[in-house]
Amino acid sequence: MITSVLVANRGEIACRVVRTCRAAGIRTVAVHSDADANALHTRVADTAVRLPGSAPADTYLRGDLIVKAALAAGTDAVHPGYGFLSENAGFARAVQDAGLVWIGPPPEAIEAMASKTRAKELLGIEPLREVTEADLPVLVKAAAGGGGRGMRVVRHLEDLDAELAAARAEAVGAFGDGEVFVEPYVEGGRHVEVQVLADTHGTVWALGTRDCSLQRRHQKVIEEAPAPGLSAALDEEVRALAVRAARAVQYVGAGTVEFLVAGDRAHFLEMNTRLQVEHPVTEAVFGIDLVAEQIRVAEGHALAEGPPRPRGHAVEARLYAEDPARDWAPQTGRLQRLAVPDAVRLDTGYTDGDDIGVHYDPMLAKVVAHAPTRGEAIRKLAAALDRAVIHGPVTNRDLLVRSLRHPEFTAARMDTGFYDRHLPGLTEPAPDPHAPLAAALADAHGRSRFGGWRNVPSQPQTKRYLMAGEEHEARYRHGREGLEADGVRVVHADARRVILDVDGERRTYEVARHGDQVYVNTTALTALPRFPDPTTQHAPGSLLAPMPGTVVRIAENVTEGTPVEAGQPLLWLEAMKMQHKITAPVTGTLSTLRVVTGQQVEPGMLLAIVQPA
Repeated sequence: MITSVLVANRGEIACRVVRTCRAAGIRTVAVHSDADANALHTRVADTAVRLPGSAPADTYLRGDLIVKAALAAGTDAVHPGYGFLSENAGFARAVQDAGLVWIGPPPEAIEAMASKTRAKELLGIEPLREVTEADLPVLVKAAAGGGGRGMRVVRHLEDLDAELAAARAEAVGAFGDGEVFVEPYVEGGRHVEVQVLADTHGTVWALGTRDCSLQRRHQKVIEEAPAPGLSAALDEEVRALAVRAARAVQYVGAGTVEFLVAGDRAHFLEMNTRLQVEHPVTEAVFGIDLVAEQIRVAEGHALAEGPPRPRGHAVEARLYAEDPARDWAPQTGRLQRLAVPDAVRLDTGYTDGDDIGVHYDPMLAKVVAHAPTRGEAIRKLAAALDRAVIHGPVTNRDLLVRSLRHPEFTAARMDTGFYDRHLPGLTEPAPDPHAPLAAALADAHGRSRFGGWRNVPSQPQTKRYLMAGEEHEARYRHGREGLEADGVRVVHADARRVILDVDGERRTYEVARHGDQVYVNTTALTALPRFPDPTTQHAPGSLLAPMPGTVVRIAENVTEGTPVEAGQPLLWLEAMKMQHKITAPVTGTLSTLRVVTGQQVEPGMLLAIVQPA
């Protein structure tokens, strides 16, 4: 019997494994980098061991340090979570060689499926060796790892070499393996996958299907189970293929076999030899705990002859600290408040007051809803996200709500190109026009009023806010009956709640303030100073760092004085495991270049200036 487990991961998945272990009476040990010294997963585990450094390559990708930590802490077993070393056969062997139980598939199965190229060869599928115009579009893909990193769609042959280089660099940074390959890119396909679970006695379960078609940068955003709209024949085909793939490598534990479905055909993509981020939707539908099943399998227990009967439908949304309207730019800062209604499941690695740093994936949480039907599950999840309290860095919450309510999604007509088609409309700002007034009235609550009655009405007070990238001015007065504003009736106002009567409709606004940041229901505002600081002004054509990160590349032959075209790539920043392209805002001349390769930058830092032509 396993009595103690070291979780070789961080964040949400580490907290989720700890939760199952605690319910089973199993002692848990966390590992953490210096950046994660006070992270939630270190606080919920029974004990934690430091991995010196902050970069993944120095910490969570150091299998030798993790094995030493497991032995020093006296654990029986290691659970790898997902990402980092979860699909590293060398790490699995090192764990076993140290006399510890590996809660995962055999190293031989990981090796057989770890390389997407080798996995395809195992099933008789060949990658593209030479790419011609006739093959376009193609997908450049990292042979190791997952999570959308090291993937690039190439539509023009002249872009292939640059995208291969970028994919290799991203793959090395994320997985320590720069091998990439090229395969046909199927337009309009759906991403469908099958959850498998196998024991050491020859039983393999195919736990239904999942649809993960809504993706950004080839990383999943919304997932659901079962995959809607599959014919009975196709559903049976992908489940059979998944079992075949698992049996081909004598698989043990939880894994996922992924397909791209176009029409009535399923194209094999890869097998992930680990737990997937989206596993909670399968848990909800089948009523099981996959982490608990992983542990039981690792202990040698046999699965039942067949899986439990599926019930209902489940949908999961990944809440990211990122700005979809700005090329999905990751966001950092303090998470002041995160709360969702109890009607849904929340898996998170953060709690109120935690800092979101630059070193790791920007996912804050997964929110999961389960209901008897797909429509009910979607409605439940959208409402929960809409009512969630999220104070801190910009998130993709509004995008998630709009995506869930989009007619293409509700009708199950989505594919992997969903955001390519709909992103501008889904990110169009739609703030409440009365939010600035509510913020100003809450701020004015308790301020001194006139000492006595006067015939002369008070002069309007003003307060300026930045909302959805635009400046707004709120005007109000201190009247005989309290605070007043033109066009609305102020029913109530205090520091935390404002109630307005707008054309006979009573609207309630919950107000919270953290420094200059003000949150009015789900609308975020920034309180502006009465007199702007002239030192914060920048010259036209200035390129400012949209996030903290590292300059990993500057475009070839680009120096000060170089003519550039609008949209031309100038440099690349790496932040939260992803590379972000910085392009020329206008056609003109690169008059200033302030950074060099390898330099760390902070948000708002001047990178370059393009003098307009």
